[in-house]
Amino acid sequence: EENIIVGNVLLYGATGGDIYVRGMAGERFGVRNSGANAVVEGVGDHGCEYMTGGRVVVLGGTGRNFAAGMSGGIAYVYDEAGDFASRCNLDMVELGAVEEEADLATLRLLVKAHSQFTGSSKARMVLESWDSAVKKFVRVMPVAYKEVLERERLQLDPSNVVENG
Repeated sequence: EENIIVGNVLLYGATGGDIYVRGMAGERFGVRNSGANAVVEGVGDHGCEYMTGGRVVVLGGTGRNFAAGMSGGIAYVYDEAGDFASRCNLDMVELGAVEEEADLATLRLLVKAHSQFTGSSKARMVLESWDSAVKKFVRVMPVAYKEVLERERLQLDPSNVVENG
């Protein structure tokens, strides 16, 4: 969990698939990720830079400038020390708690898969103390992406449909 085991720019331009890394990634992890799901136990500087899609879970620390230019997708960062915001580039994203059912289900599913595929002690600890651990996760959501998802949700909501008599 404390060693960098994958290099810089992992997932550059990834369009799909899943990756589970038991250890830390170098710089620019998930740069231009447009559809892959990933779980990693720490990232260097510029994580999720220019990300446009997919889901990324970071079960450990991040370097500086996380989410710079991030316009899509969602990242979930386990912020055990409570200082992640100081390393996140807030120009295009907002930070929030993981509270929505869809987010909770996605996060739990990815952490569980990470535990199963890698034997990660960090993932196991998070799952064993889920109710308290989930409160330490920060959801990183691009503002414009959130607005698009909200518009789509409203368009699909049956209560917003006006019937012609």
